[in-house]
Amino acid sequence: VGLLSKNMVEVNLFSALAVGAVILLLYHYIAKKYHYFLTKPIPCIKPTFLLGIFDMVVLKRVELVFGSKLLYNSYPDAKIIGYYELTKPTYMVRDPEMIKKIAIKDFDSFTDRTPVFGDAVPADSLFFNSLFSLRGQKWRDMRSTLSPAFTGSRMRHMAELVVKCATSMTDFIHSEAKAGRRLEFNMKDTFSRFVCDAIASVAFGIEVDSFRDPENEFYNKGNETQKVHTFKSLATFVTLRFVPFLQKVFNFDFVDANVAGYFKKLILDNMDQRKKQGIVRNDLVNMLMETKKGALKYEEPDLQFSEGYATVEESHVGKSTHSRIWTDNELISQCFFFFFAAFDNVSSILAFLSYELTVNQDIQRRLYEEIAVTESTLNGQPITYEALQKMAYLDMVVSEALRKYPTATLTDRYANKDYVFDDEEGLRFVIEKGKTIWIPMLALHHDPKYFPEPERFDPERFSEDNRSKIVPGTYLPFGAGPRSCIGPRLALLEVKMALYHLVKDFNLQASEKTQIPLRLSKSAFTMQAENGVWLELKARPKA
Repeated sequence: VGLLSKNMVEVNLFSALAVGAVILLLYHYIAKKYHYFLTKPIPCIKPTFLLGIFDMVVLKRVELVFGSKLLYNSYPDAKIIGYYELTKPTYMVRDPEMIKKIAIKDFDSFTDRTPVFGDAVPADSLFFNSLFSLRGQKWRDMRSTLSPAFTGSRMRHMAELVVKCATSMTDFIHSEAKAGRRLEFNMKDTFSRFVCDAIASVAFGIEVDSFRDPENEFYNKGNETQKVHTFKSLATFVTLRFVPFLQKVFNFDFVDANVAGYFKKLILDNMDQRKKQGIVRNDLVNMLMETKKGALKYEEPDLQFSEGYATVEESHVGKSTHSRIWTDNELISQCFFFFFAAFDNVSSILAFLSYELTVNQDIQRRLYEEIAVTESTLNGQPITYEALQKMAYLDMVVSEALRKYPTATLTDRYANKDYVFDDEEGLRFVIEKGKTIWIPMLALHHDPKYFPEPERFDPERFSEDNRSKIVPGTYLPFGAGPRSCIGPRLALLEVKMALYHLVKDFNLQASEKTQIPLRLSKSAFTMQAENGVWLELKARPKA
């Protein structure tokens, strides 16, 4: 018995030593990963073991959307900084000149976004077949395929569809007033319904009324797509990004299979009906059908008027041609992603805009005065795309909202080859192939060096006299370079059209539920008000 006990002690001791050795080796293996920036001539944010900089996310020390701002402010004099996402070395570019160089001049070294799951991408995924996620030549071909759909001339036709949705929104609010109901709304919900109806019409070619039929299937499915903006989804995203083989195990996609199936059937049935009945409509579905026939061509923008300060000019990539033939699923993915992106982004910026007009009544009055002048020139007809674009103060207000509340707080670029970072002032080193570079739009927009008193809502920053003072590369509401957002004209059209009709008919006021100052959610990784944006509307006297 004594000998047996002695042997068991020796076995247990050996096992403990073996486990300890494995843990020690694993610790040194991981710790060595944190040596990467020791060889680089740039500052690096000290990582938390295993988490890197994600400790602030896990512990919720800061709102997710402001995490990038915290990193950006860590080294205020640096042009580029390093940090670790878990154990992965990552860069953040702070210098506007170097941002322009990476995003535009040296774009061929950074053509792609960072792959989320490596090569383990679901073949039939709507999200991963969208323009946002595509890579390499396939992305270039899709960009040039879709660019003609978002020119100014196309927006003129789409404006006719969007104006109907904006009018439907204000008509509903008037009907609530006539019914004796108090006009107190969560503006995020109100604008989500407007955006849903607008995208249904513009992108999917169907008519829905999410105000009078609040539980319609299209709106409910749209709401389901937004679950990706939760902390849980972010945690899943981060985990699978660093352990990509788990994607195949769990078959994870950003879009629920039932929701994806609904949108696929909706578009295919719509396209089939149009083919059979010869229906032609000025919307995205029609343009995708033209694309399949090779009939959609890029048109140069009309330079007679500005299409908004925030608009991004299309690059040479979008104006090029190709002979690739797209599958139905690839085209449907684009249609779906426009809805996915606009549903939250456009409704959020409109909600923040309505809040700022409420707490800045002088700005709301001036905007209303411009709207009244514009309305007097229309002879009772709906506002046109051209008339909307001529409204200088409206553009200033929207531009400032996109500065203070950018819909995307960060954008990334992926080094598809070794790249020599050279600021031509002595800072020169190699960023290896496969590394990610982040461009911090929110932090730039809130940097007092570029935008004094950044927390103040001041449309005058974007007046004709002041625009020239904005440092190029510091205002990036839709990204930068060939990989910027493809649909800024459509997004701006929806924002301006909704704002025009709402302020024309109603005065926006605070109610008991209005949170002043507005606080942001700590768990959402897009800019979201903590408790919504609750306001009261007062009908303006009829002229």
